[in-house]
Amino acid sequence: MTTTADSMLACHRDGAVATVTIHHPPANTLTPELLGELSQVFEGFAKDDAIKAVVLTGTGRFFVAGADIRLLASIASSQEGESIARQGQAILNRIESLEKPVIAAINGVCLGGGLELAMCCHIRLVAEDSRLGQPEINLGIMPGFGGTQRLPRIVGQSKALELILTGDPISAQEARSLGLVSQVFPPEDLLHQAQGLARKMAAKSLPALRASLRAIRGGADSSLAEGLVVEARLFGGLCETEDKREGLAAFLEKRQPHFMDR
Repeated sequence: MTTTADSMLACHRDGAVATVTIHHPPANTLTPELLGELSQVFEGFAKDDAIKAVVLTGTGRFFVAGADIRLLASIASSQEGESIARQGQAILNRIESLEKPVIAAINGVCLGGGLELAMCCHIRLVAEDSRLGQPEINLGIMPGFGGTQRLPRIVGQSKALELILTGDPISAQEARSLGLVSQVFPPEDLLHQAQGLARKMAAKSLPALRASLRAIRGGADSSLAEGLVVEARLFGGLCETEDKREGLAAFLEKRQPHFMDR
């Protein structure tokens, strides 16, 4: 995987795992240009079946410190503001809809648009010295890239309201207690742990990974009854795959499966 000299993303591939590192000093600000690069990279991952899991992280002390303040200050109309929000939402939705696991390795400051970016990833791991929050209210605005929608779904409405309406950041430990992140690691171990988790997932059957992500994502916005219908249909589809036959045969023969992603 190649990266141009003027890119704000460094992409590295190790087998079936891609690691994307945001490098936009000094604070990895989430500019339209950076969002555009993320969109292109994840479009590529969607088309490349050799990539089965993705780790997204940042450089230095920042995952993403927030949105581009100069851009926010330049917005002069409600139409322009809505357009920018919709564009950002569409790109984050594209990341969330990737049918391969995306792990956010939150390596430091993760505020505003940075937390919105992290929340569109399927799994979030965090360094123990990180700070996370939605401080937009302190600027007289509100989250616009999905924060008001994803945060309540993850931590519950009451806590999401508290965080969004005060703008106060939380520690990595509190984020874990809320379920906003799943694990906390020392900063020097974070990327290694995230990549190890990605490799573990990438060793599974790609059809099974895709179906599981579809079922969970589809069920999140449906009733239980509707979600169960989706689950049953996707389970049925996997029963016809070569990987299902290989997985069960390997279990019965007490060996490791050799999935072909078919």
